[in-house]
Amino acid sequence: MNKVLLGLTFLLSGLMLISFKSNDWLGSDGITIDSLRKVYAKPKQFWPKATVDQGVSFEELDTLDLPPLHLANDSIRNVVELGKLLFFDTRLSGSNQISCASCHDPALQWADGKEVSVGHDQLPNIRNAPSLENVWVYKSFFWDGRASSLVKQAEGPISAHNEMNQDLKSLAKKLNRIKAYHTYFKAAFGTTAITNQRIFESLATFQQSIVSQDTKFDRFLKGNAYALDDQELMGLHLFRTKARCMNCHYGAYFTDKEFHNIGLTEYGNKNQDLGLYNVTRKPEDVGKFKTPGLRNVMKTGPWFHHGLVKSMDSLMVLYNMGMPEHVILPGQEKDPLLPKNDKLLRGIMLNARERKAIIAFLEALSSPPLLIQAERLPE
Repeated sequence: MNKVLLGLTFLLSGLMLISFKSNDWLGSDGITIDSLRKVYAKPKQFWPKATVDQGVSFEELDTLDLPPLHLANDSIRNVVELGKLLFFDTRLSGSNQISCASCHDPALQWADGKEVSVGHDQLPNIRNAPSLENVWVYKSFFWDGRASSLVKQAEGPISAHNEMNQDLKSLAKKLNRIKAYHTYFKAAFGTTAITNQRIFESLATFQQSIVSQDTKFDRFLKGNAYALDDQELMGLHLFRTKARCMNCHYGAYFTDKEFHNIGLTEYGNKNQDLGLYNVTRKPEDVGKFKTPGLRNVMKTGPWFHHGLVKSMDSLMVLYNMGMPEHVILPGQEKDPLLPKNDKLLRGIMLNARERKAIIAFLEALSSPPLLIQAERLPE
């Protein structure tokens, strides 16, 4: 991101210190907090109309879905248990020092809190490690969607030279030498055979068990009209209307599961990242990245694919300004790969109090971490 622009966001974000006094709030639509609470206490079909652009097939915000796993089924539970052990086992890496959990820490909502993760031989990754919470809801994986299934996703970090750097040709043989794993593979798959496919399937199945817990917002949706305080309620209303967040962040998981260019490609610079284009090779996909879900978003910063935005105040200011657009340099006029910001982006021009209310609402999407760990690895 342009350093001048980033500095400007930090300066403007200081205005967020303005206090929120809900009792005298009167929005541009003339709705007071008291009347707003009465409206949102009703079933969702009676809520104010969401502000979305024409052609956006959004879903109304909702409570958590049931995960797809049936853990009462012994065979599935055994695969999950095996996947959990593999997820925390550093022996899946070439150095025997890095596990999947190194970059997806349960205590950090299954992210790592870093700008970009550090992998094998202290090499930095090129992108921020996204949280694995609710990863099962997506239809493609990684920021650029290059994996079409969780099974294929599991393979990538294990073999990547700057992540776990494991030679996949020797992975199954390596685990086969750990005799105690034979029992777990037999319980999960019926035989003691250890194969790469079974390893990836186990990891993928385990990841489907990583889900968010109920939040203040879920309790609000379930009928507790005062589960959200006044500021959070105003944030919900702004999120759905004036701020236009529902164009991309909707449904139970606050994501359209699609890809958008929000102006952070850094095209032409040494740090450029073309996103989805690297997968599809379609010029219209330059700079597009997957829409992340917003559950526990306040706990999974820094944000965006490059991890350069360290505060939610700054993030909100960026969206408030409409996000940066690529400046066409001399010689780029006819470049077919010039990034084009998504047409859904535009400056929303919220005042400081409104931005603060939306951040408060995002806080209401937080839940305690699902603290899973492998207490003892097979030997």
